[in-house]
Amino acid sequence: MTTSTDSTPFAALLARCAPEWDAYCRHAFVRGLAAGTLPAEAFRRYLRQDYLFLVHFARAWGLAVYKSRTIAELRQGLDSLKTIVDLEMGLHVDYCARWGIVEAELDALPEARETMAYTRYVLDAGHRGDLLDLHVALAPCLVGYADIARWIETQASTVRGPANPYEAWIAMYASEEFQAAARAERDWLDARLAGQTAERLDGLASTFRDATRLEIDFWQMGLDGA
Repeated sequence: MTTSTDSTPFAALLARCAPEWDAYCRHAFVRGLAAGTLPAEAFRRYLRQDYLFLVHFARAWGLAVYKSRTIAELRQGLDSLKTIVDLEMGLHVDYCARWGIVEAELDALPEARETMAYTRYVLDAGHRGDLLDLHVALAPCLVGYADIARWIETQASTVRGPANPYEAWIAMYASEEFQAAARAERDWLDARLAGQTAERLDGLASTFRDATRLEIDFWQMGLDGA
């Protein structure tokens, strides 16, 4: 997954974090999703906390609006914020209901330490830095889920269709709509990473690596919850 011949600036950043990226994208949680063998309670634990993550993800895009310096950046941040609040939150609530998790339960959830660590790290990266710092901290989620879905589709052990209880999850992130959003984010990052100094790229790679490590912890949280 990290051996692409693509020589874009984002691909170069990704290559610097190859061990963490592979550990994230090929985590036991992901393999369980692909094979349909992930314990149901592990997935429910993940779904509950992912709802809280979405709340803070929306806050991060609100911060992106604030950090924007052009109309195009403002529109991008606002569109992402509105998509999460007006669409994704509702879809997530509906999907949770299919797993026996009602909205009232989601609203009363305490945050897991892993959720707090990850979401606050992303927000802190945005507060400390500029819009590029924030996007780099967010990238393991958006770009990562797209890469994970593509990887799942290539595995011989993957089970698709009704036999896999996680088919809807896989299909959502493998969809052309989500893949297009991830490609757009890669293009945005490529344009802004190009021409950065070596020192600046070192800092951005550190941010990306740490955010990826926190994504690994988020998967592990689900497994531990089972």
